[in-house]
Amino acid sequence: MTAQLLEFEGTWEEVLAHSSEFSGRRVRITVLANEDEEALPSPEESFRQAWLEIKTGKTRPVSELWEGIDAE
Repeated sequence: MTAQLLEFEGTWEEVLAHSSEFSGRRVRITVLANEDEEALPSPEESFRQAWLEIKTGKTRPVSELWEGIDAE
């Protein structure tokens, strides 16, 4: 028998208001983007963009790529 998962969504303040319900339990938190934030490109879109840059001679230095990876 698998454990039943409880999904709870809201602002951080709304979640905290229910913290006593989760006391002693394991939880997983996923931070969602705000509706006004630009979504990150998918891996496929990132690959397409990189391929286009390579084909057109617009490439970025590896150090710049590492900076983007380290920022995540």
